[in-house]
Amino acid sequence: MSSLALSFLGHSTVRVELAGRTVLTDPLLTAGLGPLRRVVPPLPAASWAGVDLVLISHLHADHLHLPSLRLLGRGVPVVVPRGAGRWLRSKGFAAVEELAPGETLTDGGLTVTATEARHSAHRWGPRLTAGPHAPAVGHLLSGDGSTVYLAGDTDLFPGMASLGPAAPPGSPAAAPWLDVAVLPVWGWGPSLGPGHLDPLRAARAVALLRPRVAVPVHWGTLSLAGLSSLPSPFRARMRALLTEPPRRFAAAVAAGGSGAAVALTLPGTAVQLPVAPPSRSAVP
Repeated sequence: MSSLALSFLGHSTVRVELAGRTVLTDPLLTAGLGPLRRVVPPLPAASWAGVDLVLISHLHADHLHLPSLRLLGRGVPVVVPRGAGRWLRSKGFAAVEELAPGETLTDGGLTVTATEARHSAHRWGPRLTAGPHAPAVGHLLSGDGSTVYLAGDTDLFPGMASLGPAAPPGSPAAAPWLDVAVLPVWGWGPSLGPGHLDPLRAARAVALLRPRVAVPVHWGTLSLAGLSSLPSPFRARMRALLTEPPRRFAAAVAAGGSGAAVALTLPGTAVQLPVAPPSRSAVP
């Protein structure tokens, strides 16, 4: 994985550098979104500089955030779920591509493949069904001999077990073939709605995916204004939920015995990938 570098910028935003390209996922780059406030240090502009491609997993405003896309520039190529392109172009973004699960595009030496996801498809979902609609997706990024799975927002689905490159003939069936799986482990509130992974379900996803390294995201970044600071019945719970989910996830992955390493990364910092990840030639 020598050519692969990742940074967890917060929430579901990850900067991926692979095969000479820089990709940004679900960019949420501002200090807040509606009543939500970023509770970790603000991002410097350098953290989103030089982006070649933006991947959008679904239409919810904390994943397709128009002010953040404008910060990147209206000419930066954006890949959205199939069915969302016309709506995003109507907002003034010129370089929009669409992908449905199983479809691919190439950018230099990088291949992007959309995958299935189990999550609300409406802009204002899951409770409201008005406005633009396009089925949510995840993404596989492949290049320079490495493959990264970016789940976006999703619940478990059986197809997770077949994502990633096929194992060569004669190799151990249990060996890991995904290099990195970037998985959501919580959200921004005191509870989770449908179509999300909590720490234990995200650990079950690791067992299905069998990656070398798992990176927990979608935690510790946003909170309703005042919920974690002002006196209220929710303050202690919200403070705990800003820090505990990735640690519960790491413990569950370790207990599951998959052999995957967990790269627990604070929002706004670079992911420290293991120097010597588990071998592809042996059962973990």
